[in-house]
Amino acid sequence: MTTPPIDPDVRRLLAIVHDVTQPRVTSMSAAEARLWSRRMRRPPRRPIELPLVVNRTVPGPAGPIPVRVHHPDPTSPRPLAIHLHGGGWVLGSLAEWDPMMRRLARDLDAVVVSIDYRLAPDHPFPAAVEDAIAATTWIAEHASEFGGDPDRVVVGGDSAGGNLAAVATIALRDAGGPRLAGQYLIYPVTDADFTRPSMIANARGRLLETLDMGWFWDHYCPDHDDRRDWRASPLRAPSLEGLPPAVVALAGHDPLFDEGLAYADRLIAAGVPVARRIADDLVHGYLGLSEASRRCDEEIAAVHELIAGLLRD
Repeated sequence: MTTPPIDPDVRRLLAIVHDVTQPRVTSMSAAEARLWSRRMRRPPRRPIELPLVVNRTVPGPAGPIPVRVHHPDPTSPRPLAIHLHGGGWVLGSLAEWDPMMRRLARDLDAVVVSIDYRLAPDHPFPAAVEDAIAATTWIAEHASEFGGDPDRVVVGGDSAGGNLAAVATIALRDAGGPRLAGQYLIYPVTDADFTRPSMIANARGRLLETLDMGWFWDHYCPDHDDRRDWRASPLRAPSLEGLPPAVVALAGHDPLFDEGLAYADRLIAAGVPVARRIADDLVHGYLGLSEASRRCDEEIAAVHELIAGLLRD
């Protein structure tokens, strides 16, 4: 089956990104890449205003973990979504993901708590995993402190954040931790296998390229043996049975497409209810392209509606 062409607005953006004068992340140090990533992000033309956006910390294994709370209506409890940002475990911050989290809070009519886990290579695997598990557990156990409903808590993330959310969900199940209402995984990293067809077909000319993924994995898990650990590659977890319902959102023109699809299929085979959505005409990273592409904006709205379904009574 032929994958539809990339959305024209996204295609125009890719032409700019891949201009020969533009630097590539694979040629940078982690510090240079973080600076470049911050400079590349522009404030939204129409910022979403929320009545409460506040920074705080939660306990973590290596000290306090910064989080940012986005509340659409502090006058009454709301469902709660715990979010882990993308960025290949190397890039990303609360500030960079703030516009996306504001929209998520508005669209879900839910409290959104975004986690600022430790980044590689300063803190390689399993530091981010440990932070993700600790923060998710603590926030779920103290949902009411954030204005959230303890019975309607989900965890999710995009890209590397989807990887951490999947791992945290499994870890909470194994530890008998707080029961989650669901998980949402947006074009997640689920394995360190570079031989899948989507890794080859989408190797170049995308926002995320196969060489980029190699760069991210080398910073996060320089020891290749660690990459076989299910906490790094949740697709390798012994069992996915007993996990909460999931939303798995994928992009057709994404090196990670096949591993995300394989994870959704394993969830389904384990008896987990899964709402799987595939944007055949989009690329990895569309969550941050709402102002560049009407199609991306529509897809984000559709994915958010699926996540909202996990939080309904």
